[in-house]
Amino acid sequence: MLRFSANLNYLFNEVPMLARFAAAKEAGFSAVEIQTPYHEPIDAITRAARAASVEVVLINTPLGDPAKGDRGLAALRGRESEFRDGVALAFDYAEALGAKCLHVLAGTEQSGGDLATFTKNLLWAAPEAAKRGLTLLVEPLNLQDNPGYVMNRLAQAEAVIEKVGATNVRLQFDFYHAQVSEGDIANRFRRYQPLTAHVQFANVPGRHEPGRGEIDFAYLFELIDSLGYTGWVGAEYRPSGTTQASLAWGQRYGIGNP
Repeated sequence: MLRFSANLNYLFNEVPMLARFAAAKEAGFSAVEIQTPYHEPIDAITRAARAASVEVVLINTPLGDPAKGDRGLAALRGRESEFRDGVALAFDYAEALGAKCLHVLAGTEQSGGDLATFTKNLLWAAPEAAKRGLTLLVEPLNLQDNPGYVMNRLAQAEAVIEKVGATNVRLQFDFYHAQVSEGDIANRFRRYQPLTAHVQFANVPGRHEPGRGEIDFAYLFELIDSLGYTGWVGAEYRPSGTTQASLAWGQRYGIGNP
């Protein structure tokens, strides 16, 4: 049985962040993920999650400085100290929120990023995360939405994971990014499912909900389940209307109102 989480940076934007936990619970989600929890005080966001009785399953490491064009720090040459400070902050939030997965944002070539530096920083971060019971996730991002992102193909992610060689460094498989970058997403998921610890989805084009685009998610959800994947499946899409109206896909899973 698939387990779905709601990405609170994309869904329930009709209300402020701290109210989105309760909104997700009311809509039928038992878990949430948050790309950027750092805009809220750690105590406040932890109280909101606990009050709503939802599990926080994933957060991202800090972006860096958006004014500099940063899209993560882990791959940026000469900014290793800044990356480690960001990881320490992420560890604090993950521990307080009870999140067990941490998506490590690599960054862009324009900001001085490369895969060698990404690998080196993961080699440092992996044992630190293991001490805290955390899994680090790496995710290829498509270049259409993320120009210059240093890791944009699944084969690159696989190579980095193999070079780091840590059991707590895994793949975050995003069907949206994979479709935009490479296509053939059903077979690609079959290929990379053994490395995958977290799944996300959105439709193409527009990054909208299932039913608004070219991807057949009814088929993909059945495939994910049939392959024995037991992790969370994150709804990380931009609702084409209201969040509630976008949840028609989830009714068969107890999500959204009939």
